[in-house]
Amino acid sequence: MASEALQYKIPQSVLVVIYTPALDVLLIERADAPGFWQSVTGSKDRLDEAWEETATREVMEETGIDAHALGHTLTDWALENVYSIYPQWRHRYAPDVVQNTERVFGLCVPMGTSVTLSAREHTAYQWLPWQEAADRCFSASNAEAVLHVPVFSARVI
Repeated sequence: MASEALQYKIPQSVLVVIYTPALDVLLIERADAPGFWQSVTGSKDRLDEAWEETATREVMEETGIDAHALGHTLTDWALENVYSIYPQWRHRYAPDVVQNTERVFGLCVPMGTSVTLSAREHTAYQWLPWQEAADRCFSASNAEAVLHVPVFSARVI
């Protein structure tokens, strides 16, 4: 019987800040870390997967939202964060991997957009005004991304 090779996560991921024209931001609570509120995140499935493809897939998997549905606007903010992977999650990566590169996207959706969480990954969600959402984010890079919502939004504050 042939043994299966270990499948490690690729240390390239996306962060997708989902927001409405009123600048309310969707945050989701991690199932494996209660109290850890964040935007949609996820790693590439393969090295040659385009950033937008990863963002679109992760949004659908985690929230049930189609990033390319009518009235939805997915934007690559062309921002990247490089950070140390939290020790409790390093086992998901190859042994020598300690940093991840994260590409930031924004997804503007209409008010009232339905959310269907992946129960395996998330236990709750909430829409918050962007400043409150930034304060609620566990990750500093996620909070910083949320603070960019007014800048990347077509709405003038």
